[in-house]
Amino acid sequence: MVAPPRATGAIAISLSLTILSYFLYHKSRSKSTSRKTHKTLSVEKARKGLVAAIGNTPLIRINSLSDVTGCEILGKAEFLNPGGSVKDRVAVKIIEEALESGALAQGGVITEGSAGSTAISLATVAPAYGCKCHVVIPDDVAIEKSQILEALGATVERVRPVSITHRDHYVNIARRRALEANELALKHGEGKQNESPDVTLVNGYDCNGEKQSTKFASDCKGGFFADQFENLANFRAHYEGTGPEIWEQTGGKLDAFIAAAGTGGTVAGVSRFLKEKNTKVRCFLIDPPGSGLYNKVTRGVMYTREEAEGRRLKNPFDTITEGIGINRLTENFKLAELDGAIRGTDLESVEMSRYLLKNDGLFVGSSSAMNCVGAVRVARAMGPGHTIVTILCDSGMRHLSKFYDAQYLSEHGLAPSALRLEFLGDA
Repeated sequence: MVAPPRATGAIAISLSLTILSYFLYHKSRSKSTSRKTHKTLSVEKARKGLVAAIGNTPLIRINSLSDVTGCEILGKAEFLNPGGSVKDRVAVKIIEEALESGALAQGGVITEGSAGSTAISLATVAPAYGCKCHVVIPDDVAIEKSQILEALGATVERVRPVSITHRDHYVNIARRRALEANELALKHGEGKQNESPDVTLVNGYDCNGEKQSTKFASDCKGGFFADQFENLANFRAHYEGTGPEIWEQTGGKLDAFIAAAGTGGTVAGVSRFLKEKNTKVRCFLIDPPGSGLYNKVTRGVMYTREEAEGRRLKNPFDTITEGIGINRLTENFKLAELDGAIRGTDLESVEMSRYLLKNDGLFVGSSSAMNCVGAVRVARAMGPGHTIVTILCDSGMRHLSKFYDAQYLSEHGLAPSALRLEFLGDA
């Protein structure tokens, strides 16, 4: 029996559409697989180079502090990472997750607002993934940090410190830069003029008060805002890396962990992992002057004495330590499992840095010194025979113009003079 002409035509059209759909599906799948394979190869290639040296840092005994307290005080030597700080772990995690999700492409620009260490880590590892880095940094941080960034090939904007609620806070500017890079990539892809938007510095001025602008390269493949404060890749870097390493290196025999917080990723990731392994491990925060985290942990409210007195400080906290202390809750810090918090002072941090240099040969930065202040206080509270772990975030090499500058310290009433640990109440 022969099918009617109308039915034959319908069958032919249906068959043609089926064949076309088949080829379109497999072509699309092939492109998707190709992109995924390309990204995977990019990440795997990076892991065989510089990135392979990140993590698995030594856990060293801080002899002077251990001997004087009767506890084993151990420091995770994160300053031995290739980029010189604990933030190397975060940079790798942020970039790899962004590449794998498609939010970042090879040839793209990673933007970040940072007080220094995260930016340096991003600038260090970005080339390994075929990416570039654009950093927005407060103009009151140590000048050597921006010099390092520029030497690493990053584009640097030094901007005036303002409140995080201000559109020109360095983090908010960095977020805008990523959008501008994406707009440029879109225009380039559509074959339009390859002119980037007018990307001026905060308030239209650089730190010297001169009008400037900066532009992305016309072949930029888009931008990605690293967002270290809210991006939970930060937390995961420490939950999956730093925490397990500490547990393995101590054989699970530790009594306490203490660290300061800026983004909150380190203290959150490590504390949560350790608590899951053993609920008896006590975890603490050490907080610098003006930061609200101490009161949040101890009283449940984000509140500082400065705010009670009606004085709003510039960052909005005022401390010589860099990269730690904050007056808002980040998504990373919210995941922390803490048993308490301790206040530290700028003078204690300065004195501790000199004590460690003199007695242990440890040349550490301001946040590392503050962490060690906290470790001693925890050791004294718990008594001899306990094991306390902290983080040696970075070295003193990034703190020469402020934290290790005698004139600067003298002008701010922070000149060190202690012979032992009397600055912590120990004669």
